Parts: sequence; C-alpha cells; structure tokens
Amino acid sequence: MGSPWKPFLLLSVISGLSDFARAVAARPISYAAVLRMKPDSSSSVLNSRGRPQHYSSGLVTPDWPAFSSHPLSALSLHSSQEDYRSEESEEFGPVFIQEPDDVIFPLDSDEKKVVMHCEARGNPPPTYSWYINGTQVDSEADYRYTFIDGNLIISNASEITDYGKYQCKAENSIGIVLSRDALLQFAYLGAFSTKARGGVSVREGQGVVLMCTPPPHSPEIIYSWVFNEFPSFVAEDSRRFISQDTGNLYISKVQPSDVGSYICLVKNTVTNARVLSPPTPLTLKTDGVMGEYEPKIEVHFPTSVLVAKGVTVRLECFALGNPVPTITWRKINGNIPKKARLRKSQAVLEIPNIQLEDSGTYECKAENPRGSTAFKGHLQVYTLPQWVRMINDTQMDSGEKLQWECKAIGRPRPTYRWLRNGLPLTSQGRLEIVNGELTIHKVQQADSGMYQCVAENKYAAIYSNAELQILASAPIFLPNPIRVIATLGKDVSLDCKPKASPKPRITWKRGDRRIIPNKRIMLLRNNTLKIVNSSRADEGNYVCRAENQLGSAEMTAILWVKEAMRVVLSPSRVEVTVGESVVLSCKATHDTSLDVAFQWFFNQKPINFQYDGGHFEYIQTVRARQSSTVDLMIRNILLKHAGKYGCRAQTSADTVFAEAELLVRGPPGPPGVVIVEEITDTTATLSWTRGVDNHSPISTYNIQARSPFSLGWQTVKTDPEPVTGDMESAMAVELNPWVEYEFRVVATNAIGTGDPSAPSRGVRTKEAVPSVAPSNVSGGNGRRHELVISWEPVSEEFQNGEGFGYIVAFRANGTRGWKEKMVTSADSTMYKYRDETFPPLTPFEVKVGVYNNKGDGPFSKVVIIHSAEGEPREAPSDVKAYGISSSEIRVTWKSPTPGPGKPRGYEVSYWKDMELEESGKKQQTVKNETSMVLTGLEGNSVYAITVKGFNSIGQGPGSTAVTAKTRKPPPAQPPANLHWLQEGNNVSLSWDPVKAKDNESDVIGYMVLLKQEGRGHNQVTRTINPSTMLSLPEGGTYVIEVRALSEGGEGAFSSQVRLVTSSGVRAKSNQCSVHCLPRSLTWTAILLVLLVPSASW
Repeated sequence: MGSPWKPFLLLSVISGLSDFARAVAARPISYAAVLRMKPDSSSSVLNSRGRPQHYSSGLVTPDWPAFSSHPLSALSLHSSQEDYRSEESEEFGPVFIQEPDDVIFPLDSDEKKVVMHCEARGNPPPTYSWYINGTQVDSEADYRYTFIDGNLIISNASEITDYGKYQCKAENSIGIVLSRDALLQFAYLGAFSTKARGGVSVREGQGVVLMCTPPPHSPEIIYSWVFNEFPSFVAEDSRRFISQDTGNLYISKVQPSDVGSYICLVKNTVTNARVLSPPTPLTLKTDGVMGEYEPKIEVHFPTSVLVAKGVTVRLECFALGNPVPTITWRKINGNIPKKARLRKSQAVLEIPNIQLEDSGTYECKAENPRGSTAFKGHLQVYTLPQWVRMINDTQMDSGEKLQWECKAIGRPRPTYRWLRNGLPLTSQGRLEIVNGELTIHKVQQADSGMYQCVAENKYAAIYSNAELQILASAPIFLPNPIRVIATLGKDVSLDCKPKASPKPRITWKRGDRRIIPNKRIMLLRNNTLKIVNSSRADEGNYVCRAENQLGSAEMTAILWVKEAMRVVLSPSRVEVTVGESVVLSCKATHDTSLDVAFQWFFNQKPINFQYDGGHFEYIQTVRARQSSTVDLMIRNILLKHAGKYGCRAQTSADTVFAEAELLVRGPPGPPGVVIVEEITDTTATLSWTRGVDNHSPISTYNIQARSPFSLGWQTVKTDPEPVTGDMESAMAVELNPWVEYEFRVVATNAIGTGDPSAPSRGVRTKEAVPSVAPSNVSGGNGRRHELVISWEPVSEEFQNGEGFGYIVAFRANGTRGWKEKMVTSADSTMYKYRDETFPPLTPFEVKVGVYNNKGDGPFSKVVIIHSAEGEPREAPSDVKAYGISSSEIRVTWKSPTPGPGKPRGYEVSYWKDMELEESGKKQQTVKNETSMVLTGLEGNSVYAITVKGFNSIGQGPGSTAVTAKTRKPPPAQPPANLHWLQEGNNVSLSWDPVKAKDNESDVIGYMVLLKQEGRGHNQVTRTINPSTMLSLPEGGTYVIEVRALSEGGEGAFSSQVRLVTSSGVRAKSNQCSVHCLPRSLTWTAILLVLLVPSASW
C-alpha cells in the first residue's frame, strides 16, 4: 500500500518549485547565473552572465501596479513582441558542487566498495572521468571500477592496487575543470608474531625498556600495556611511561613490584581493532641492587618537528635514572604558550591549536641528585594554502585584454600554475604568466573555456576556477521599442544600450533626419541622448542605430512630454497634544492621462502601516479629473510621533515630494545629568541641566532621593520650596546623617509630569550626633539576682555615624545615682546586670541612650523593670501515684508555697523500679496543672515517679520519689461461642465466660458493642454476666462485638456477628462466629439464610 503522505509531499514540492520560479522571474538574473553561484568565491554572488537588465532611468516608466489601469500605464509602455531568450538555453561550463575528499577505508569492512564522490553542474550537463596517480581510470578494462553519475565506485578495493591520489575531471562543450586531489588510504591492523619473546632480567633500581614492535598497520595506532593478565593495565606515572611514538614501555627504576609478565596492546584509531603481543617476562637479578646513576633520556621528540597549523602537538621526553628523574620543559628564547599542558608526570608537553607564533626550539631536561641531561628540538609550523584573491567568470569582447590575478597565503609560500580546460598553460605569444597573474592580449574566440589557477606548496594544492567567454554577436535591443514620459521644462535622457560584441557604432535620428548635437540636444559618451528643457515640440519618435561587423539593429524611443505635477500637503505645520489625533491631506494636481501613486514618509523613512497600524492609517479619497488626494490619519499621538511627514506623489513622468511638520506638546523630557555640588549632614546641594519641554514650559521640578533604607524613590523637601521651572539647582533638606543617597530630578509642565533624570552618583551625608533613642525599652525574667533590660535597636538609617552603640542606665527605685553601662554593638537588643545583693522582683528605673564617634545622643523615657524572680525554690508536695490500667498510672501533687519563683508548669519523671533515673522518660503539663496520667507503660510493672516545678528561668528541685504499679494486662482470649436469638427488634445474646490467666487481670464484666452499618453512632452495653438483651432500633445491617473488661483494661474483641433484619422477623442461632464449626446441618442452613459472615459481606 502506498504511503498516505506521498501526495502531500508531491504537492509541497510542486508548490516550492512554483514559488522558486516566481522569485527567479522577478529578478533580472539568468538561470545560468543562479547555477554558477559559488560558496567559496570572493566575488559578487551574481556574475556578468546574467540576462540583459531593464534599462530604467528616472524617466522610464517603472513597473508599478498603480499604473495598470490607464492606457499609458507601465504595462502598456513596453513591447510584448520580444522577450528575453530562454534562460534554460544559456550554456555555461562545469562548476563543482562536490569534490572528492580524502578517504580511509577499513579493509575488514563488511561493505567492500569504496565510493569517491564528485558532482558538478553545467549546461550542457558535464561528463566525468577519473585519474589515479595521474593515470586515467578505464572502467571497461577493469570491472572493479564503476561510474554512477560523477562518483567512482571501487569494488574489492586493495591497498596494493588502489592506494594513491584520485582526481575527478568534469567537462562539457564549454570546457574542462579538474578537482582537487583526494588521497585513498586503507585502515588495517595485522597480528603480532606468535614467536615467544625472551625474558628481560635487570637489577633492582636499574632502568629498563620493553619493546612493543607493533605489527603492520595503517593509519595511527594507540599503545597500552597489560601487566600479568587482561584487563590489568600498566598505570603511567613518574617512573613508568608508554611512548605513543615508539610504543615501548619505559621503567626508569625497576622495583620488586614490577616483576611479572608484560603484554603490548595496540588499537587501530579507525577500525578500533585490537591485538595483543606475546608476553615479555620481567625478572630481577639476584647479584645485587643497582646503585644511583645520572639520568639518561631514552625517548624524545625529533630534532625537527613539522606540524600543520591548528593541530594538537605532543612532544615526548622520558629518562631512565636512579633516583627517578624529574622532567622540566622550556622554550629557548621565549615562553612556553599558556595554552600548553603537561601530561603523564610532565613526560609529555601538549600544545593544542598550534599557531605560527608557537614555533621555536623546545628543550626537555631530566635531572636527579646524580646529575642532569637535556634534549633540544625545533618545532616548525606550516600552513596549507588559503585564497586571498580568486578569479571570477568573465565575458569579454574580441580584441580586449584579459588580466586575471589569483593570490594565496601559506607556509611555505605557495607557487602558482594555470590550467585551461585541464591542460597546463605557459607564457607564449599573446599569453603571459607571472606567478599568480595571467594576461592574454587581444583575446580571441579560441581563448574561451574553463581556466583554473592552482596555488600549492609541499603540503596541499587549492584550485580557483572561472569561465572566460569571448562574445561575438550582432547588436540586439531588448526591450524595443521603449516609451519615455518627460516633464515639461525638465531634462530627459534617452538610453541606447544594445547588446553587442564587439562594441557597435551608435547613431541617432528623428524621423528621417540624423540628429546633430547642439546646446539643447547632446549625445553623451555612453551613447545616451540628452534633451535639455524639454517642450511639447520634442515629442515624437527617436531612433538609435547600432552597427558592428556582425550586423546592425535599431531601437525606437517614443517620447511624450507632460505638464509638471504639483503637490500640496496641508496643514504644513500643526501642533497637537499627546493623546490627540490629526489628519494630514496630500493633494496632487497632474496630467489627466497619467495615474499617480502616493507614499507617506516619517522623518525620511517610509511608513509601515502594518507595523504602525495602531497609530497610522492610510485613507484613499476619490480621484477628481485633474487631481488626486490621500489622507494620513495619526491617532493617539505620542511624543515620538513629532517630526516631519512627507508625501511623495509619483507618475510615470515625474516625482514630487512635499513635507509638513508635526509638533507634539507633552510632558517634559528627563532633565540632564544631576550633580551633587555640596553635601552636609542633613542637606545636599544639587544642580542639573534643563531637558526638553516638549513645547510646553516647565513649571516645577521635584527632587527625589533613594537610599538603602527607603522603599524606592521618595520626594524630599527642598530649599526653596517649590523649585520653579526656571531653576537648575536646589538644596535637598532634612536628610539623615551618614546615609548614602542617590538623587534624581523630575520636571512637570501643564501637560503632566515627565520621566525622571538618570540618578546621580551615590553620595553619603556627613556624620552627626545620634538623634533617635531606642524604643520599646522593657525587660524582666532572667535568672535569680539578674536584671534583664531589652530594647528595639536603632536602624542603621538613624545611627548618624560610625562607632554607634548604646548607654544602658538604671537605678533601684528610690535611689539617686544612675549606673551606666556601655553596649558597643549596634545590633544589641539586651543587657543583663547581676547583683547577689538585691532580692527577687526588685523594681528599677531604666533608660537606654545612644552614642557614636560624634558624641552622645538622647535617652529613652524612664521605665520601671523588675529584677528576675528566679526558678522555683520548693518541690511539689503530697505526690501520689496509682495504676489505673495495665498501661496507665495517675499522678497527683500539690503546688509549693506561694512566693518568688512560682512554677509555670510541672515536669513528671518516671522510670522502672529496677532501672536508673537517667534512663527514664519525662512529661510536662500543658499549663499549671497538678495531675497527669502517664500512658504507654508496661503492664504489671513498678515505676518510680518524681515531680518538679519549672518556669522560664529554670527548674526547681524534684519531689521525693514515689512508686506505683501498673495493673495486670486484660485477658488476651476473646469471648467465644456467641449464641443469639432474634425476635422482632430484640436480640438475645450469650457467650462462653472468659477465664483470665495467672498473669492477666480478673474479668469484672463484659462490654457489648452494637454498630449499624452506614451510621456513625455505636451502642455500648456493659454487663457482669456472659449474656445480654439488645434492642435493634430499626431494620438494617448490624455488627455485634463482645470484649471482656478487667482492672487492667479492655480485652480482645470477639469475632463479629452480622445481622440483616427487618420488622417482624424471628430467627434463632446457637452460633455466630465464623471461626467455629457448625453443630448441625439445620443450624447451618439457618445461618446461611439469616447470618451473613463478614468475609462474604
């Protein structure tokens, strides 16, 4: 079945092609020129091969829809008999879309085909051929080669026959171009020799090199070493190093832990294939330990390192020695680049993104206490050629001089060679080649074709391609004829621009007479005929004749001369207020035979009515016989709408522009920069520059300030008050000392208040003595013999300077002298004074003052604060405790004698009689209660209990411990063998008595719970007998449960009895528990009908 989305895809493609066709048709550029756009070209995207342009001087009628309705509209002014030649028929030479790239092909790949890509466009379509190492590929002679379009497919590729450089050639009837070279390599990794490797035996402390000897491979491989067994890899450090150049393992100082078997593992970077070498055993000699010796560099980078710009360079350096040498690096006559990194315990210097300035001589040095050694090598950076100037497609007339120059940069400096149609060019005859410059004197038709400039150094070659087209054609005029409308009294130009090669000779005539130039009718150098101060008498047909050796052609220019158009824009100057609306009217008086098109401008830019539709509206009015009028409505005017509005009226004869000025009155603009001229502790003198008044005089200024303590910007008092509109300075007053402020100024006029100025720089007022005293001075509580004084701290906004603190003054009530204490922290909120001599609840007069580095500030009002009453002094009395269930004990006590240290609550501590008090638990009363029930206790256990009072100051002494015993737990056995008999709404219920065990409380009765399903109310019946009579209030489903009662609490519930009842039903049963076996089948039948077990309900 076909995919349902395919028709939609087809429609989308057709639509896209239609849009592309319309877009191309609307632009004066040939299809061939579009195809020849090259992304790597430094020239313009559009080359000179485009079709002839529309020759539209200011007097040629433009292609505007506004003229389409008139007999002399633009669409009727051009002849439709001749058109441009078909774009698709224009020929051009091959241009590469895709050139072959370097390929590394894995020999073990499942896909046994190598594809070398090549694609070019051209008209006619190009054909392709391929070259391997300069020899053309013959697909007929070797079946392994196949061409698909421009691509070369190689089947069963092998390194022996197919390794090398590949080049693609594209050609058509215009010429030939060659692609860049592409290198085909093959990736593979052979196997190590299976021959056993000999062991290596060294003394302890001696250095050793274990050889890898990798198998054949291509391209690079990565080396690692396995110790004893896979995957235990050798870890590199200052003592051990694996060279990625040689693959060898270097151990600078062998230790006993190094003894074992070593295996070299290599990995191909392309195929990821891995192979392991045979093991190399490493053993220690027994004839002694190697003494210390100086370093010896065993692996290092070459003396000359050549690298490409932009790659990452790794320079290796590692030495054997005892003790283990340290490696250091330096650059001779320079600094090592900051981007460089040291790897593998400094054995590798890595420089990423190498640049030309990184070239130079690098040195690695190995040293230990026995000596040192060094190695130097030169790092040289080369760059591939890059184009600075390229050649571009060129069209020329026969006999002209061609000069092409291509220029590239690179290191080493590139050399140049030139190709024409794939063949090399040399200087001879009319052709000169000097490096990247090609000159051909007096070009001929035979010189046409595809040219390539090749810039190359020893590392790469780059190609710049261009087509040279030698033109040869008889003159042709497109379009022909043309119609030109001129304005009476103005100059008019008639163009004559035929397409011809070689350049034709031009003559003008009017009717049968050849035009002789004079002061009013002039023939310009570009063959344009210019008529000065045109009049009605100049109307008529003018013929331009063009002639060369290949032929001749004529073009007729039909000239009409019309009255000049006049445009009036009213009103020419208007003033409005923000929020109002206005209409500008543009009236054009013009020749009746011409259509007129209008366009509105704001400050020289066209108005976009879609974007600005909220404020601007274009209003088209009815056209009169000799005039046309359009209006511009501007709604809800803003300040930004002030400026010059232009109306441009345009006909095929001339264009007239008129302007009107719109002034908008509105609130003032922001004042200029605000400067703080002078600052004191409470004032700031400010100045500013006047902003725009927006056509309404400024009446007043408001000064606003902002500080870290204010909620945004606040208006401040000023001197003078108010600040009138003619002033540009004022003083802000009543500021707080030692506060950082920013200031801004806001202007007001009759229209409203404008935007504020930019804030001034932040300034701090000067210091002053504090003026605000602490508030809410209070106190009390504390420990015995303490006077606690608290207050709300003064905000930093009112501290008025550095060194801020508090002065706490107090005296006993009735005494004369004040005691003063300094509190140096500005954030303090409390002071405690302790004196063993004054009794609890002694009244004190207290006041709190402030100070800073400038002096002392005011004190707060005097308040009376009492000293602390202290923690409770006596223990509760008459403590009693007794068990009320198996898990609960009730404790009661009496409060201590009233006096200082009155308890605000009590804490009860309890623990098992055989345990320590510290392991017990504690509970506190919610308020000043004198009893508590302890819960969660163990049954039949003795507990010790104490009670102590507490208040906010602390705890008082504990009472003497008393003991109490919890009762035995209730019976665990639930009531069993429930029997019931129902008659009407009454149910007679009985069960077997519950017998308590020795460790359980005796049964003192039973509790029967009756629940009606769907109702929240439960009915509880207590009885001392193992039977009871229940009354069911109404019909429904009821659940009955029975549990034993004892001094230790309530026992376990029996199994549930579930009854479904209605009025008048009589039933009986001797069994209700679903856990008991039935006694007879009869009773079982009754149970199935009237008794519904809980499991099935």
